[in-house]
This record gives sequence, structure tokens and C-alpha cells, in this order.
Amino acid sequence: MRIVVAGASGFLGQPLLSTLRSAGHEVIQLVRRPAADPSERQWDPAEPIRLPDGTDAVVNLCGVGVGDRRWTDEYQALILSSRVVPTATLARAVAAQRIPVLVNASGVGFYGETGDREVTELSPPGDDFLAGVSIHWEEATAPAVTAGSRVVLLRTGYPLHRDGGFLKAQLVPFKMGLGGRLGNGRQWVPWISLYDWLGAAQFVLDDDRVEGPVNMVGPAPVTNAQFTRAFGAELHRPTVMPIPKAALKILYGEFGNEAYRSLRVMPGALTAAGFPYRHRTISQALHAALTDPVPA
Repeated sequence: MRIVVAGASGFLGQPLLSTLRSAGHEVIQLVRRPAADPSERQWDPAEPIRLPDGTDAVVNLCGVGVGDRRWTDEYQALILSSRVVPTATLARAVAAQRIPVLVNASGVGFYGETGDREVTELSPPGDDFLAGVSIHWEEATAPAVTAGSRVVLLRTGYPLHRDGGFLKAQLVPFKMGLGGRLGNGRQWVPWISLYDWLGAAQFVLDDDRVEGPVNMVGPAPVTNAQFTRAFGAELHRPTVMPIPKAALKILYGEFGNEAYRSLRVMPGALTAAGFPYRHRTISQALHAALTDPVPA
């Protein structure tokens, strides 16, 4: 296929480009700077765009990191706009050009706090900040849906690899023996191995049966305490120092509360479609995350 990818400069985007190209697809990356070669095309996410002729699918991963900075009012506004604006621009282009497929990023934050309750793609949204962001983010794909394109919404959990995201931030303290559960450790962690995330992204591009929200999480969610023990075991380090909520609040402001949220998210759509997970347990995923290279 000819696939256009936006927002591919980050932790997930770069290995996705490599994965898709290795599978034989022609991939064109949208970039904000001048294009360096024919595999890139410059764009402004706030301006209308004409996508390359013959485009079969668009993958949109645009959005600043929710944990990259303290949650000031200004940064919360940026979290929202950096997702909704480019999504709306691309959805209008997909609709106007009758492009068959739009695969758009979203997040498991859609569900809000779930406690011990399992949620699937059929579950209702939460009512906190990240749930609101996810709702607006997904609603911005409406022009493509209305035009009849197959729209897939990747509600991503925590992809695991030592080089980025959720795991990288914890690697140094855990290696120093300073890692520990967050509070009582009972909150559920919606993990997925990076390799399964990449495989699932390619899977939903290829499988015409998959449409709508897809929970990009592993098949066996664990509590924070279970995750902590498994991470310590892989690193051969103790994990006996609980991290109080107040400490994260001081460091990260309102975002510090997010680390304590419980998200017991199940991969209903991937399971129903028969996606073949490589890493079905947290121990398998952590071992791969700490030993295997990122696809290049």
C-alpha cells in the first residue's frame, strides 16, 4: 500500500515507519520542516492538505507527550490542540479524496478511572481531563467516518521498551534499586510490548474487518505491584520502596495523579480479530523490552 504517516517523529512513529517499509509498503512521512527526500512531504497541521495521489491509508500519531512537562493550563491546552487540530485536517483530506483507511491515534485515557472494573471498546468514556481529550480527539475523525472511510482508533496503553515511553522514565531508579510500587500498587497497568503495538498497528491496516476503537493493550493486564515485581525481577534489583503520591504531585503537578489511575483495559477488538500476540505476559514483554532492539 501507499501509506501516509503523520506525527512519526516520536517513540512509536519511527519504528512504525521501519516496520511498514520492511513489510513492503510505500511510506510517505508528513513533516513540518522542508522535505529532505521524496519519502517526505511538508505540511502544516492547521492548514488544508492535499495528500499524495494513490494514497491507500493514512496513519496519524500527532500529539505532544502527556507526561513530557508539568500540566499547566497552557500545556493542557496544547495536549488537546496538538491532537484535535491535525486529526481534523487529515480527516477532511481523507474524506475529500476518498482515501479508504484512516488509522488514528487515541488513548486508553478515554475510559478514565476504572478501578478493578474491566473495560473493553464497548465501555463508556470517563469524565476526567484525558477522557475529554480522547473524546474530542476521536470525534475529530468524523469527516472520514461520514465519507465512508474505514476509521480505526488506536486507544494505546503503555508500550514497553527501554528506549522510550513509560518504561524509559523508570529504568534508572529501578536499576539503582530505588524502584517501587506507586502507593498501594493496586491500580491496573494497561501495558503492551512495543513489538506487539507495532504488529497490531500493521494488523489493523491490513484487516478490513477491524473498524472503530481498538484497545492497544496486552491480553493480561497487571496491577502496579505486579508490574513492579516483574520489572525488578528482570533487572535483578529490589523493589521495596513505595513511591508516595505526594512526591509525584510535587514533580509533575496534576499529571502526577495520572500515574495512580487504575486502567483495567482489555483488548476486545484485537482478541476478536485473532491478533497473534508475541508477548502475552508482562514478564515476556519486559524481557523483550530490556533485551531486543527497536526495529530500524
